[in-house]
Amino acid sequence: MKFSKWTGLGNDFILPEPGEDFDLGDGTAERVMRLCDRRFGIGGDGVVLVRPLGGLDFEMRIFNADGSEAAMCGNATRCVAKFIHDRGLDKVAGMEPPSHEYNLHTLSGVVRPKLLEGGLVRVDMGLPREFLGNVALEACGNKFDAVTVSMGNPHAVIFVDDIENVPLEKWGPVLEHDAQFPDRCNIEFAEVRAPGEIRMRVWERGCGITLACGTGSCATLVAAQKTGRIGKEADIVLDGGVLHDSHVDGESVFMTGPAQEVFRGCILSP
Repeated sequence: MKFSKWTGLGNDFILPEPGEDFDLGDGTAERVMRLCDRRFGIGGDGVVLVRPLGGLDFEMRIFNADGSEAAMCGNATRCVAKFIHDRGLDKVAGMEPPSHEYNLHTLSGVVRPKLLEGGLVRVDMGLPREFLGNVALEACGNKFDAVTVSMGNPHAVIFVDDIENVPLEKWGPVLEHDAQFPDRCNIEFAEVRAPGEIRMRVWERGCGITLACGTGSCATLVAAQKTGRIGKEADIVLDGGVLHDSHVDGESVFMTGPAQEVFRGCILSP
């Protein structure tokens, strides 16, 4: 299988090249896990499949490193937008030049990334959705108040005073599997450091600790707004870099950040 490896602030993905037939049969989960294995496979936080639907519409399917299918992924969205453009999949008859803005059909609905100058991608992530409201959580004897937000996938955001000392590797897996989340949950710890800056660390459902989470950054901004901690926009400082997110109540959340191709290769079908 020919593939390319992409990263959005260290959140890395395997994308089969155009024309590759990725079997979605009974062994899909096991195949994804082997491909994402960082010692015996390519290595990645997930596998992303892109299928042209006609014009500037594309289907995007996302599989986490544990083989489960995700409804949405913000960092993958930015990578896919560049993949579409770089592979010439956006060349539409009668349209010169291409608009560089695409409709990506996901399990959670349509999101719209747009290529900007300087290697950035701005994504209309759609409306934030109600999830469970505020919930009480507990991990390893520690109690937390979390704000839940859905960005097409579930997030629980916990605000803390000293994020760098959060033992994410201990608390993350416990909170992900809390009984209040029958389908598991993405967990964000966040610290508001300035009027326009939020430091965030994430435990991703199906992946574990990752360097960045696009939907998590959006959920964190919305949660900070709901609790009166932030205004309409902020830089979200992640372990892998910075995303700039903005949101006005009743409108879409917009996420802007980089994405880049790391390498291309060919792997014997696992």
